[in-house]
Amino acid sequence: MKAGDGGNGCMAFRREKFVPRGGPSGGDGGKGGDVIFESSQRHNTLVHFRFNPEHKAGRGRHGEGSNCTGRDGGDVVLKVPVGTVVYDEASGEVLHDFQSADERFVIARGGRGGRGNQHFATPTHQAPRECEPGRPGEERRLRLELKLLADVGLVGYPNVGKSTLISRLSAARPKIADYPFTTLEPNLGVVTVGEAPYEESFVVADIPGLIEGAHLGAGLGTQFLRHIERTRLLVHLVDVSDASGRPDPVEDFKVIQAELASFGHGLEEKPMLLVAAKMDVVNPDKLKKLQSMAKRRKLALVEISAVTGAGVEPLRYAIGERVRQLRAEMSAAQ
Repeated sequence: MKAGDGGNGCMAFRREKFVPRGGPSGGDGGKGGDVIFESSQRHNTLVHFRFNPEHKAGRGRHGEGSNCTGRDGGDVVLKVPVGTVVYDEASGEVLHDFQSADERFVIARGGRGGRGNQHFATPTHQAPRECEPGRPGEERRLRLELKLLADVGLVGYPNVGKSTLISRLSAARPKIADYPFTTLEPNLGVVTVGEAPYEESFVVADIPGLIEGAHLGAGLGTQFLRHIERTRLLVHLVDVSDASGRPDPVEDFKVIQAELASFGHGLEEKPMLLVAAKMDVVNPDKLKKLQSMAKRRKLALVEISAVTGAGVEPLRYAIGERVRQLRAEMSAAQ
């Protein structure tokens, strides 16, 4: 991003009839244009920056005689989707985090225009020949990162039933298959709770499956863990059937929690609902272990089968109630 340079100040003198001592009349240079980011709900990707990675604002026009100030350079307004985080490429500093629509942030400021020689006149220096050049505009290399904005994030091992669940809760239709890492990118679904006109809605994100070492790049790595940073509530699915081949559901829970903690950003401290998945083919011993652990940790446990639909409606209302509480707490804090 390159903001516009300021225009140069002008050196000029009045040469008008009947004005024998006109004096200096050099105008100021115009201000350079700014580069501005604005969040927009009409954009949902950053693809428009991929093929046009350089943006420059207009420079200010130079000052002119007769004390005429140069025209300011035109601003450049760039639209970004809500959820975009802007980083300085050199320092890694977060410059701005767009969390709502129609936010504006000046990412590079235009240079100030130079002063004309009219400003340098004094009683003892009445014909100044000094003027200032315009200041250069700011120039930056940026890195843009888009994070999903969802109220609820579904987490768990691969192939635990997250995609099936979001297809039951919402109109989202993610790819569903019987092999790990079927989901290669996050899916969003809007879930409605209640009856009109008192219905409420929230957004659920189906995050690709996590495995041990994900915070170090194992599996699909950290590229999707960062999407969970913005969620208000985590719904942790644990497979209580024998389909996964993993013997201990409690250990599965601990592994995913450890990955969230290792990634940082307070993910392990987020409010959580625990879900026992695949109850249609449940192993009773695994379910008892998970129930005992949930009781010890004082976690709400909901038992569901996303395939048959058993327990999905109670889960929908449990999530809706918890999201409503968290929204109210956030509003009170603000």
